[in-house]
Amino acid sequence: MESPYSPNIGGMTYQSPLLEAPGAVAPPDGHPEQGVPWHWGDPFAEQRTATRSVAVVDRSHREVLKVTGPERLSWLHLVISQHVTELAEGTGTEALVLDSQGHVDTHMVLAHVEGAVYLDSDPGAKATSALPKGGPQTLREYLEAMKFWSQVEISDVTGELAVLTVLGPDADRVLSTLDIALPATPYAVVAVGGGFARRMPWPGRSSVDLAVPRAELAAWWRRITDAGARPAGSWAFDALRVESLRPRLGVDTDERTIPHEVNWIGSAAHVAKGCYRGQETVAKVYNVGRPPRRMVLLHLDGSPEVYPETGDAVRLGDRVVGRVGSVAQHHELGPVALALLKRSVPVDAELLAGEEDRVVQAAVDPDSVPAEHVGQGREAAARLRG
Repeated sequence: MESPYSPNIGGMTYQSPLLEAPGAVAPPDGHPEQGVPWHWGDPFAEQRTATRSVAVVDRSHREVLKVTGPERLSWLHLVISQHVTELAEGTGTEALVLDSQGHVDTHMVLAHVEGAVYLDSDPGAKATSALPKGGPQTLREYLEAMKFWSQVEISDVTGELAVLTVLGPDADRVLSTLDIALPATPYAVVAVGGGFARRMPWPGRSSVDLAVPRAELAAWWRRITDAGARPAGSWAFDALRVESLRPRLGVDTDERTIPHEVNWIGSAAHVAKGCYRGQETVAKVYNVGRPPRRMVLLHLDGSPEVYPETGDAVRLGDRVVGRVGSVAQHHELGPVALALLKRSVPVDAELLAGEEDRVVQAAVDPDSVPAEHVGQGREAAARLRG
């Protein structure tokens, strides 16, 4: 059964209670962050505060699953892309569910605390059924179908926990005011008031997720803002996420995306462990091949005051060489976008991004181009050739 807090269930759309707060502005129709504040009146000031001081973002539309039982780690190890058999209490990581061809179905962030592993994902998380007929399932349905005789229990706790994210170099000062002692290590986790706090390495250089009781969401928001955090919207979060070169599933990915194309190798997909669906593609591309595309940051010409949209083509001359993902207006970088481009596109190419009346000039940020990985299999083949 899908969570009642999913973005679209039977025509009912989740609306955060914080959207009723003074100053909260809802996102436009069709925006992927429906249900939570888009900004609080000054999105650029919110970004600046999130990079220079501290801000808090409502991300309560995220879905949260809870996995318990004595075999929770060994079972999860078999069904997700990350190595988690030794995921210690008080730590977390990122992981994916892939289809049989290695294409990305779902991205999630984990937190292991007090005998449970929490998996939180963007709203509407889906996975391809392992049954012969295939087809999409909710993430929970997929995991339930993969339990077999494992000693695990899976529960949807989206109705119980809501995610808030504290951003900025002064985040620890806010945590201290809230009596939360969180280690500085990325993905460190501590139990907090029926939920947990988790240190994240993105967006920006200082980010902390707080999964708090949903019934106390407004009260936690007040506590955090009273401690000095400025309210910020999903606009600010996304702009900093784009700057950090972190993809959002379904926006920066399509049905053909493999983890190597969007910087999820290592951070969310383990290349050496076996026994998970799609692992053959992950290992083969990493060791022998090269991904057909790569995600880069595009600087967009803002002078026409029009912007491409997610899914629009990126062209080199008359040839389509990629697709636009997240588009953001950044407080320092100006209009930017993440894009999946063919590997053959030169870094210094003069590109056009967009369709119809929203075509603008675009240039690749050379610092965003991932370092070339040469797999051991490619090296061995090269030595054999001469």
